[in-house]
Amino acid sequence: MENPKYTKAKQELIEKGITSMRVFGNSMTPLIRSGSMLTFKKCEKYAIDDIVFCRLAGRYIDAHKITAKNDQRGYLISNNHGHDNGWTHNIFGKVIWIEHP
Repeated sequence: MENPKYTKAKQELIEKGITSMRVFGNSMTPLIRSGSMLTFKKCEKYAIDDIVFCRLAGRYIDAHKITAKNDQRGYLISNNHGHDNGWTHNIFGKVIWIEHP
């Protein structure tokens, strides 16, 4: 069963092109602190260093960076501490605003 937080955010991005959600964890410090409220916007294209909400290997990642792009593989998603999560084509939106706790 999908997490309702991610289902709602994905649906709002599809329908309205914008959504907000609170994120937790330390994988994006110091850029994003645990408990921050992020606003995401759906875009036509995404760039290296965009912080995105995506789906990778069957699970949602609510805020990690694009660190590489490849025409066949898609976007390489990584945290802010050098860990690569993997490649995906499933990006729902990018962070346009961060409200720290």
